[in-house]
Amino acid sequence: MIGRLQGTVVEKQPPQLLLDVNGVGYELHVSMNTFYKLPELNATVILYTHLIVREDAQLLYAFYDMRERELFRHLIKISGVGPKMAITLLSNLDPDSLLHVVANEDINRLTRIPGIGKKTAERLMVEMRNRLESMTSKTKFAETIKDKLLSNNSADDAVNALIALGYKAHEASKAVSKIADANLSSEELIRKALQAIA
Repeated sequence: MIGRLQGTVVEKQPPQLLLDVNGVGYELHVSMNTFYKLPELNATVILYTHLIVREDAQLLYAFYDMRERELFRHLIKISGVGPKMAITLLSNLDPDSLLHVVANEDINRLTRIPGIGKKTAERLMVEMRNRLESMTSKTKFAETIKDKLLSNNSADDAVNALIALGYKAHEASKAVSKIADANLSSEELIRKALQAIA
C-alpha cells in the first residue's frame, strides 16, 4: 500500500493532478478540498494516499492531510458509497462540515450533492454516526487556495471539473457562467460554483 507521497506538482487538472516523485509521475485523484490547498506548479507537497485496486485499474487517491484520508476510508466502507462518491462528498463538504451534517442529520444538505439519493443519505447518516467520535476535531480546517496561476481556460476547466464530480453539463455551465471572472483561477471558480450550487 502506498501511504504517502512527497513530490513536485507538475500538472493540475481538477479533480486530478500529476505528482513527480523522483522522476516517476503519479496520477492522483483528489477532492476539491485538497485541490484548493495544493501549492503552485513545480512546488513540493506531501500528500497522504489510498490505493484502490480493481480488475481494470489501479486508482490512487490523495489527500492534503490524514484526517481527510481517514474520513474517505470510512465513507468507502459504507454500502452504496464508492470512491467516486466519497470524493464528491469531500469536494462539496470539508471534513468538519460533513461531520456537522451527519451530527445534525441534515439529509436535505446531502441530497443536494450529485449522486446522493435519500436512501444513500439516510444510510450514510446511520453508519457515520458511529464514527463521529474518532473523527471530530477541535479545530476547523483552514480554507486556503495557494494556486494563483491564472488560466485562459479557467472557466472551461471549472466546468469540466464539476462534470467530473457528477454535476450535469448544463448545471455546471450555468453555475460557472454566473460567476465567470477573468481574474479568477479555475480553482476559485470551482469553489464559488460549488458554493452557489449548494
